Amino acid sequence: MENQSFKDTAIVACGTMSPEINHLAEEGFLDTQHIIYTTPGLHQDIPELEKQLIQFIEKAKAVTTKGVIVVYGGKYCYVNPDNPTRLMQTIIKEQGLNVARVEATHCMGMLASDEEMENIKNELAGGEPVWFMTPGWVKYRKQVFKGWDKGIANENFPRHTGGAIILDGIGYLDKYMEANPEEFLDYCDWMGIPMQAYPISLDRFKGLLIDQLKVLNTRQ
Repeated sequence: MENQSFKDTAIVACGTMSPEINHLAEEGFLDTQHIIYTTPGLHQDIPELEKQLIQFIEKAKAVTTKGVIVVYGGKYCYVNPDNPTRLMQTIIKEQGLNVARVEATHCMGMLASDEEMENIKNELAGGEPVWFMTPGWVKYRKQVFKGWDKGIANENFPRHTGGAIILDGIGYLDKYMEANPEEFLDYCDWMGIPMQAYPISLDRFKGLLIDQLKVLNTRQ
């Protein structure tokens, strides 16, 4: 994959994506020193999401010469019931030309395309409905599902008869199951469906980041 330097770029991301972003930083792909995370699970607290996002983008602008790449989904990560016409893309546009956002509707879409998820669903679940997640949904369970009790879980998860599938590009779930077997079983019990990992590469995610790096380069 084509690689370009992110050294003069800052990253502002949902904390749910921190496992993948930290991995890319450790391997040297993301060579920026400026990565800022919002609190995981803020899709359930829209005012706080917007507050943190704008605040951290301003902070990131102060430390970068090229611009800021925002790692947040659009359609499903920011739904404002009080102002339905205000979208994630509206917020990003308001921040200026030196701010760009990865093109994805949610974090799962950053790791796999709709077609890839459909193929995974067919391969692992015989086409049955599947609840897709990323490692961050496991690591930050309490934040991502803040306010969810067993009743809400029963209303949402069991209809996904194909179970929960983790799009895992960093080998997270195997380590989690080994280190916290009881916690893993408790998570599955709470959801009421089995959970399994599907190994993927992070090439799609890298490509989405590079696409926005190119966008920022054209705006210099």
